[in-house]
Amino acid sequence: MALILASSSPLRRAMLDSAGVAHGAIAPDVDEDAVKAGGASPAAMAEQLAVAKAVSVSARHPEDWVIGSDSMVSVGERRFDKPRDRADAADHLRFFSGKAMVLTSAVALARDGAADWSHVGQAQLHVRELSEAFIEAYLDAEWPDVAYCVGVFRLEGRGVTLFDRIDGDHFTILGMPLLPLLGALRDRGVLQR
Repeated sequence: MALILASSSPLRRAMLDSAGVAHGAIAPDVDEDAVKAGGASPAAMAEQLAVAKAVSVSARHPEDWVIGSDSMVSVGERRFDKPRDRADAADHLRFFSGKAMVLTSAVALARDGAADWSHVGQAQLHVRELSEAFIEAYLDAEWPDVAYCVGVFRLEGRGVTLFDRIDGDHFTILGMPLLPLLGALRDRGVLQR
């Protein structure tokens, strides 16, 4: 029995590596746009995507435990996807300026092609007022590394300078609620108690 991360995210892999969790990684085959078109809340959507990713890989590796994870950013009623390009990233940052961003991250486990467990975490990140000069300098330094980040930031990098205050779990903000996942893996005998 192996543990597989249904993701190509280097950050999610690094989180598991840092925790000493042996795993492989396989990119899932999920039509994310179809799930997002459903109009569910960010929490429900993140959970649906995490489950879909885990089940997608689990169907091809039924004997293994598979982890799926996804994150969503919303400000008020508006949901944000990863920026399409640098100009889109700048537009996102302008919109976030002075507002509270909600980052929702979900994680799921699947085995035998079916979902077994899931968890959703949320954090609130208070974006300070961002000047146009700051936005340009920030993207000069961080682009294209933040192109794959739904909130246009890496908290482990210069992204921390976007915020006045952060309320929530560190791992949820990084994109995968790690502590609940580790507990679920211990409960299933995948990790030692």
